[in-house]
Amino acid sequence: MSELTNRSVGTSSAAPAGGAEFRWTRRHVLTLAVLCLAALLDTIDVTVVNVAMPAIRDSLHFSEGGLAWMVDAYMVPFGGFLLLGGRTGDLLGRRRVLVAGTAVFAAA
Repeated sequence: MSELTNRSVGTSSAAPAGGAEFRWTRRHVLTLAVLCLAALLDTIDVTVVNVAMPAIRDSLHFSEGGLAWMVDAYMVPFGGFLLLGGRTGDLLGRRRVLVAGTAVFAAA
C-alpha cells in the first residue's frame, strides 16, 4: 500500500502546481498555534461541564437520565453556535470572527 503523495493524486511532479515547494514559515507556525489554542478553548469548555456534573447532580438532585439531558441541553446549542460561527466567518472573514469569538469567550 503506497502513501498518498502529490504524484499519486494526478500531478506530474512532487512540487505543487505553482512550481515552488511548500516551506513552513514563522507565520504558518503562529497561525497553527493560534488555531490549536482556539480548539483547546472549546475542549476545555466542554470538559468543565463534564467535571461539574457530580456537583450539579448533588445540588439539583438530578438522576443519571437528568444529567444526560443536561449535557444534551448544553451540547446542542454549542454545536449550533459552532455552525453559526462558521457561517459568520464565511461572510465576515474568518480571522475577524475567530478574534471576536475568542475575545467574547475570554470576557465571559
